[in-house]
Amino acid sequence: MRHINLFKKVCDVSTTDCFDYNNYLVFAVDKSQVSRAIGKNGCNIKKLSIILRRRIKVIPLPGGLSDMREFISALTDEIPINTLELKDQTVMIGANKQTKAMLIGRNRAREQELGEILSRLFGIKKVRIG
Repeated sequence: MRHINLFKKVCDVSTTDCFDYNNYLVFAVDKSQVSRAIGKNGCNIKKLSIILRRRIKVIPLPGGLSDMREFISALTDEIPINTLELKDQTVMIGANKQTKAMLIGRNRAREQELGEILSRLFGIKKVRIG
């Protein structure tokens, strides 16, 4: 809650979502407000990063299940995803060998973080990367 309030003070943009992913503190804001939140030459993000002593990322908030592919790409630093399928509350992400390793992470840490984020935003029960 304090991160969201600080984000509102520094960037003058409201957000409802803040979470950790891959050692970043990620703020999800409305698509029309992303550039305003980042600031000119990234000044707002730099200021937040100095205050919180963490790396900061701002991504557009998904509107629904149709935006899931864009959301995952923005969250994972534009790592190329070959396929994205949704079956029975399970998301199947298809990627090549090197990309797959980057998405899973050491000890499946990134995969678990991604699963928690998708379950909170989209109601997804399980994430499978293959």
